[in-house]
Amino acid sequence: MEKQLLRLNVNDQNYEIYINPKTLLVEAIRDHIELTGTKRGCDTVSCGACTVVVDDMAVKACSVLAVQAEGTKILTSEGLEVNGKLAPIQKAFLDEGAFQCGFCTSGMLMSSVAFLNETKKPTEKEIRDGIEGNICRCTGYNSIVRAIDSVAKGKYTEDKV
Repeated sequence: MEKQLLRLNVNDQNYEIYINPKTLLVEAIRDHIELTGTKRGCDTVSCGACTVVVDDMAVKACSVLAVQAEGTKILTSEGLEVNGKLAPIQKAFLDEGAFQCGFCTSGMLMSSVAFLNETKKPTEKEIRDGIEGNICRCTGYNSIVRAIDSVAKGKYTEDKV
């Protein structure tokens, strides 16, 4: 199959890559752009480890062809910290111990960012519903919910989510 030129904007940086038109977004990000925070988990849209933010919406990158993302703004976990400073959600995950093995963390962070950008004062139930598409096999979710809640309540207001 003929490779085609694809232009992607990832973490406010423009990339030009040549890919097979059937390449998934998760493959383009990991294998071509070499940003490995986005994880390949289940490849069936079930686990959420591959979640990125595309035009402010949480998207499972294993469910989207890379060519479908051309012309969008993609944010990955690598794009959360700015000038060496962690984003509020990253600080909250650290403070609350919202990770153990770390495999789900980048997808969980990205789902949390998209959720908090659209839901300003969520209840605990709304937070749990908001991260429902992301599976964590280690933490039991309580520390993750506390981290998201602490950001929503303004504990990390010195920075932007």
